[in-house]
Amino acid sequence: MLGQHPAADRRTVYTLFIIGFFAIFSTTISKNPVLPLFSQALGAGDAVIGLVAAVSPLAGILFSFPVGVLSDHLGKRRLLIVSGAVFLSAPLLYLLISDPLWLIPIRFFHGTATAILGPVIAAMIVVRFPERKGEVLGQYSSATLIGRTLAPLLGGAIISFFVFYPGLVPYRMVYLTAAIAAVPVAVLILLYREETPAPLTVLPFSAFRRSFATFFANRRLRATALVDMATYFAFGAFETFLPLVLLSRGMGAYQAGILFAVQTLIIAATKPSFGRISDRVDKRIQIVVGLFVLGCSVAAIPFASAFATFLLISALLALGMSLSTVATGAYVADVAEKEEMGASMGALSSIMDIGHSAGPLVTGIIVAAGGFGPGFFASFLIAVAVCGFFALSVRDPASEMGSDMV
Repeated sequence: MLGQHPAADRRTVYTLFIIGFFAIFSTTISKNPVLPLFSQALGAGDAVIGLVAAVSPLAGILFSFPVGVLSDHLGKRRLLIVSGAVFLSAPLLYLLISDPLWLIPIRFFHGTATAILGPVIAAMIVVRFPERKGEVLGQYSSATLIGRTLAPLLGGAIISFFVFYPGLVPYRMVYLTAAIAAVPVAVLILLYREETPAPLTVLPFSAFRRSFATFFANRRLRATALVDMATYFAFGAFETFLPLVLLSRGMGAYQAGILFAVQTLIIAATKPSFGRISDRVDKRIQIVVGLFVLGCSVAAIPFASAFATFLLISALLALGMSLSTVATGAYVADVAEKEEMGASMGALSSIMDIGHSAGPLVTGIIVAAGGFGPGFFASFLIAVAVCGFFALSVRDPASEMGSDMV
């Protein structure tokens, strides 16, 4: 419990932040901007490049929930060790290949690292810091966002520095950097000790089925997962199609880069504060307000023409996303059973990844049929519908949170 061992708590927090920073830095520098360039240099066509980009999120969709269940039953350290091993070994595999098709299994393998790390660390935080879970979740998220922001900058700089070297050298130097960045992740995970390690046993399929049923039988958990899905559906549509909207308004790629950088910085800067707010106010109100602000921001994109307007929209979207997502994890921790915390965080992460993957796909179909206006308006409609559904699903008093199941 926080407050009984403040020095140990601080060490744990700093350790988790460093793990999160270097892990996300390592996996992001392996993807942006090097992956499509490396794929093309290996001889991949557009279809293969798209498939390579898609398989990493697929690992999150498939594995986040089972990993969460395993962490509840086998202990979190064992899962983190597996994650650390993948973070360390996957970048080295890129150095060995000359056929672009090998990128497909490697990207899937690499994606399992973040599929494990995210829900396991989230479950660790909410169990270790029950009174400050929103704040610490927000701080951890900000640490990962800093890594996510710095990685493309360094990756691009490395490629530019080695651009005159022959063949695949510039890209392989990036993946070597990713492997070096993963070393502190693996070391810190190995140094982490759980207070009561769980016995190592073979987990029957019924345990996964029971955790799945427990999560989706709880209408509060169900509704909260839908909020994250709607949030990342809209965000996926935004990050995919905003550059095209800017291009249609006569703006360049560097302006899109500025918008994305400002957005990331706003999210990273506000999440700890919004996390502290979620520890003190009704998380349900914060979730609804955040999702509604995000939905309105996305709907406004087709009506913007000046760069300053796009900057304002991007900032509002970042605030809405930060406000909502930091509260959803904390709210799930309030509602879920302690013994199912890993499974609940894993289910939340899987459903979030489904929304993130579906957003660009569905929006692309609508944009192709009716233009940017209807495409972005679809995200707004989904956000408003999910806001209403969430409000109805969680309307009971807080005292009944853990007991009302349907």
